[in-house]
Formats: sequence, C-alpha cells, structure tokens
Amino acid sequence: MSKRRDLLKMPVLLAPAAALVAAKAPGLKNLTIDESKAKLTKEPFGDLRIYFDGSTDQLNSMTAGSLKLKAGMSPHPPHQHPEEEFMVITEGAGDLLVDGKTTKVGAGSMMYCAGNKLHGITNTGKTPLIFYFYKWKA
Repeated sequence: MSKRRDLLKMPVLLAPAAALVAAKAPGLKNLTIDESKAKLTKEPFGDLRIYFDGSTDQLNSMTAGSLKLKAGMSPHPPHQHPEEEFMVITEGAGDLLVDGKTTKVGAGSMMYCAGNKLHGITNTGKTPLIFYFYKWKA
C-alpha cells in the first residue's frame, strides 16, 4: 500500500514526460494573412500558396493553402497521405477523384478525403481552377 510520502515523489517520476511536452515546438500563431503573405511557389502546373503549416494546440500538424491550377493540368497523379483533407473549389472546373469515384466540380464544390485514401484533381476547363485545401493529423 502506498504511503503519502510515496505519492509526493510521483511528480518527480513524471517530470521527464512533462519536459517533453513543454519542449514541443511553438505552434501556429493566431493570425490573419492574405495571399500576399502566404509562401508562394511557382510550379509548372500553377501557383501554390501555403498560408499555415505547423502544429496547433490540438493537432500535430496542420497545413492550409491554395492552388491556382493551370488549364488542362493536374498537380500530380492521384495520391494518398496519412492526413485527412478538405478541398474547396472557388473558381474554374475540373474532375476530382476521391476513393475511386470521379466527380465533376466547380466553384462551390467541396471535397473531404479521409487519410490514406486515393484522391486527385485535374483542371478540365480553359481557365485556371482555384482551390483551397486544409489537411491535418491529430
């Protein structure tokens, strides 16, 4: 049976774990930014902007960005990753593959894709297709 003095020693045993939690890199800051402040990468398929990328107080990783996808292009072949993802189409038209099903999409369409499920997008229009994406891992 534990004695009171033994219980008082427990925080010392937990101290290394607490230090690891405290040492976690700082997460995303509360902040509003416009596209001029997002990290821009000019790719052959279009303009990729990353607005936020890092941990939050509730998630191990969170990425939020946009892609202005050139007509007739796809950023990459259908792929999968461990993060869940939402995608919101704001301009243009395209085909969106999610877990084996292709859907025609346009402004106002939204996709959800669970982690490790195959998905991909192709701009089938004559103008840029713009979408915003949000992916995270708890």
